[in-house]
Amino acid sequence: MSQQDLISIALLLPAPDIEALIQGRMIAAIPQLFINPGRKFVLYPSKILTNKISSNNPSSHCLYPEQYYRSSFREIAQKSLTALNSETVLIKAWARCELCQHLKKTESLEKLSLLTVWTAAGLQARLEKQQGIFLAYLRVYQLPKVLEVPRHDSISNIRNTTSQPLGKFVSLGDNIRVTDDWPVLSDRIFSQRRHQLENRLPPLYPELEELQSQIANLAITNPAAKALDEEIKKFIGWSSNKQLTSSNPDLAWINTIAALGNRSKELDQGKTNYQAGTDFENIVRDSLKFLGFTIDHAHKGGAGGLDLFCSKPYPLVGECKAGKKIPNDTAVQLLNLGTLRLNNQELLKETAKLIIGPGEPTKQLMDAAIVHGMAIINPETLQKLVKLQSQYPNSVDLIILKDYLIPGQADQEVEKYINHISEKLKLRSHIVQLVKKLIDDRDNHTVGVEMIYGAYNFSNPPQSLTQAELHEILIELSSPLTGYLGRIKGTDSKSDCFYFLRDLPMD
Repeated sequence: MSQQDLISIALLLPAPDIEALIQGRMIAAIPQLFINPGRKFVLYPSKILTNKISSNNPSSHCLYPEQYYRSSFREIAQKSLTALNSETVLIKAWARCELCQHLKKTESLEKLSLLTVWTAAGLQARLEKQQGIFLAYLRVYQLPKVLEVPRHDSISNIRNTTSQPLGKFVSLGDNIRVTDDWPVLSDRIFSQRRHQLENRLPPLYPELEELQSQIANLAITNPAAKALDEEIKKFIGWSSNKQLTSSNPDLAWINTIAALGNRSKELDQGKTNYQAGTDFENIVRDSLKFLGFTIDHAHKGGAGGLDLFCSKPYPLVGECKAGKKIPNDTAVQLLNLGTLRLNNQELLKETAKLIIGPGEPTKQLMDAAIVHGMAIINPETLQKLVKLQSQYPNSVDLIILKDYLIPGQADQEVEKYINHISEKLKLRSHIVQLVKKLIDDRDNHTVGVEMIYGAYNFSNPPQSLTQAELHEILIELSSPLTGYLGRIKGTDSKSDCFYFLRDLPMD
C-alpha cells in the first residue's frame, strides 16, 4: 500500500544537483542548514550562484558548472541549467531526508567527490566559503506527473536570482500530494548506496560510469544507445526496475502487427488492396529483421517478386497475405516465385518457407503447404514472438525456432517455443530472486553455490535441477552481457560466489 503525503515546502537546489538525484547518480545534497531525518520536501531547481574571482579577494571562489561538476556530468549539468525557465519551474521529484552530516575541513573531499557529481575543488570552495557545510542523504521519489509551477506565484521573495536561498527551504503556495510509488532507487540499492557513502567506499564500477557518460548523449536520439544506457545504469545501481517509465514509443509498431494482418474495411478506409497488403508486408519484414533475420532487399516484394527473402542465419522465403483469409493458391505462388527468384531448385528445397496470414487455412492450402514444406502462421503468433523479443532481447533463438516451423499450420508449435522461452525466463527470474533473498536475509554481499542449491530445493522451484545445472545457469546470469548477478570466481565450481545486481522481472 503506497503512502501519501501533502507537502508544502521545497528545498531549493541547483538544477544539475536535482537532475543527478533523479537519475540516481548520487543520493546526497548540500543544504545550508541541518535537516532533521524524516523531513519531506519537493526538490525545487534553480540556477547556480556564481561569484566572480576577485583580484582583491583571492579566497573568492567561483562555482561555475565546469569547475563545480565532474567532467562526466558537465554536459548534463549545462543542459539542465539551460532548460531553466525564468517564469516557471518544473518540479519532478520529492525527497525524504534519511541522514544529515556536518562536513568539516578535515574531511577527505576526494573520496566524497567520487561518490557524487561534484569536484573535490568545488566542494573545497564551498567548504571554505561557508565555514562548513552539511551533507544530506536523500531518498528521492519521482512524481507521476511533472508539475509546472509559476515562479512568481509559488515561491516568495526569490524572484531575484542573486538572492535565491540555495540550500534552504522555501514555502510553496499550495500543497502537493505525493506518494512513495516511484522511488528512484529500490530499498536494497539505496541501503547499499547509503552504506557506501557513509563509509566513503570507492565506486564499484568506475569504468562503467565513464562508459555511461560517453553514451548518454547518443541515448537521446538512438534507441539502441538508450537501451544500453538504461542497462548500464541498472547494473551500477543508478536506477531500479520500479522507476516511473513510459513505454518505448519506438516499439509501438509491434502492437499493430496482428491488426495489419487481419485487415478490415474500417482499418483500410482510403487504402487500395495493394496498399493494405504492402503495409502488412512492410511490418512483417520489420518483424523478421527485429527477430534477427537478415533481409535481402534484392528479392523485395511487388509485382512478380517475393514478399520477403532472408539470407541469414539461414535462407527463408515468405509470402504475406493480409485480409480475412489466405488465398488457396498462396503455396503455389510462393513455390513459383521462389523458384523464379532464387533460380536454384536445390537451394529452394533447403530453404525455410513461411506463409503469414489470418484465419484457418483451407484443406487445399494445408495439403499444398505440407507437400512443399511450408509453415503457416497467423499475424498474432508473429506479434507474440516479436513482443517477447522486445521484452527480453535476444531471447528468441532463430536456429531453434526453425525446428518449430513445421509444414502446415505451425501456430501451435511456435506457441510451444514461446512457452518454452517463458519457462526458461521464469526459472532464471526465480533464481535471481532467490540469490537476492539469501543475501538480504544473511546481510551479506555474496553467497556460495552450495547454499544457493540448498535453498533452491526448498523454494518451490519451477523445475528440478542438479547442482551442476544450477551452477551453469548462475554463470549465465552473471555474464557481463546479462548482468543480473555478479560472480566472484573461486578455485572450482563449488567455491564460486554470487551476488545480486538487478531483477529479472516477469510480466
